[in-house]
Amino acid sequence: MHAIEQSAHFECKKKIQNLDKFLKSVNHFVNSMNVSIIKIKKRNRNFHARFSAKQRVYKYIIFNRLSRPSIEKGRGWHIIKELDVTLMKKGAKELLGTKDFSTFRSSSCSAKSPIRTMKSIKIKSVKGRIEIQFKSQSFLQQQVRSMVGCLKYLAEKKWSIKKFNFVLKSKKRILCASPAPAEGLFLEKVIY
Repeated sequence: MHAIEQSAHFECKKKIQNLDKFLKSVNHFVNSMNVSIIKIKKRNRNFHARFSAKQRVYKYIIFNRLSRPSIEKGRGWHIIKELDVTLMKKGAKELLGTKDFSTFRSSSCSAKSPIRTMKSIKIKSVKGRIEIQFKSQSFLQQQVRSMVGCLKYLAEKKWSIKKFNFVLKSKKRILCASPAPAEGLFLEKVIY
């Protein structure tokens, strides 16, 4: 998985005198790991980067064309078979709202409840590049990748919309399509 925008928090006993200098110093150590710290903000003591989030936005990228991506290699799922984006959008509508997402939950997921509220799913396709954006307060482990895997089955016409709904409502992980590969998944934004 990749992150376009991610947040983290830390406590500091001493006051940071020069934020720009501190930011430069931190980046010196993390840039070699393909991480760049863009901004540092002072928050109150109750803030937690994970638990204070009001919404998370994930994006999944599919390259739906004959040729493999070269510049964006490792930045999306390459699928040669033509996908029906209209069917994908129909399936996405079935995922909206508050539901039990057990079907899409990894067996190692430690979340107390499989109930999640999917706020929105947007799908756009331009020149063989399909972007699927998911918005929710929180997600289960492997939920997005598993949903994309099922949407792919629908778009390939391996599944009907009836089968898609049956799998969703079954709450059985074993019926889920294989999760989409991690390289197409991006944490796009965390909203506080």
